[in-house]
Amino acid sequence: MNGLIRLKNRLSQRYEGIFLILPWIIGFLLFVSFPLFYSLYMSFHNVRITGTGILHEYVGIKYYYNLLFEDGGVFYDQLLPFLRQILFMIPIIVIFSFMISIMLNQKFLGRGLFRAVFFLPVIFSSGNIIDRFLSQGRGQLGFLEQFSISTTLTQYLPGSWATPIVSVLNSFVLILWYSGVQILLFLAGRQTISASVYEAARIDGANPWEMFWKITLPGMMPFVLLNTIYTIVDLFTFPGNPVIASVNPTQYGPTSALIWVYFIIILLFLGLVVLLLGRAVRNTTQTR
Repeated sequence: MNGLIRLKNRLSQRYEGIFLILPWIIGFLLFVSFPLFYSLYMSFHNVRITGTGILHEYVGIKYYYNLLFEDGGVFYDQLLPFLRQILFMIPIIVIFSFMISIMLNQKFLGRGLFRAVFFLPVIFSSGNIIDRFLSQGRGQLGFLEQFSISTTLTQYLPGSWATPIVSVLNSFVLILWYSGVQILLFLAGRQTISASVYEAARIDGANPWEMFWKITLPGMMPFVLLNTIYTIVDLFTFPGNPVIASVNPTQYGPTSALIWVYFIIILLFLGLVVLLLGRAVRNTTQTR
């Protein structure tokens, strides 16, 4: 009887989940699925628009081969440095938003105002605004030039790594400005940890540092995973993205191949994060 009840509850939760994501599934099937798979089809064809219609000439993996081995200027000279830059930006944003959310969860005068200040950039920072800030050199850290940090990094690191690191530092303030949603999610996650757990830890003699490592961090690991995934998706549409800048609307086949290579790279990023952080989430869940 108990097994039947558990099975019924499990099925009920599954159907609830399907019902909640049903609007997304319908929207995907109606508006996204055809353009997505049609672009994959075009990546294997030379597409020409004529007076009589659209002509598709099959070329196989020609555009993928040209992109990766022959004419790889966009891929190797622009996309790979951008990916290295993202590797630095992701942990900076996640760690910064995590620490700020811990601070904003404390009780102090004007807490609501500070929360609003950190979230306001999300409302106002459209792509055009970010582009304008970057073009004007805003968001840079003044001490980089003052202490010649950029020059030192360029001298002692390979150019393939020095360039993305300097680029991240030059837009550091804007990167932190991109942390509003992550801070909000971390704040929501912090509220899921009961205050009674911290009270019990204090009674047992735990100090704040021990409570952070034994209670706060394990309890927030699912939100670390969520925010990392969100940050990856958000950064891959960051203004100045070389793939978006290289899209040529008149070259349907090569552009579709470039976009699909980019899409596969994003999936690899997400798969690696889910594999590593997902295991950490499962371990912390089992030990709690």
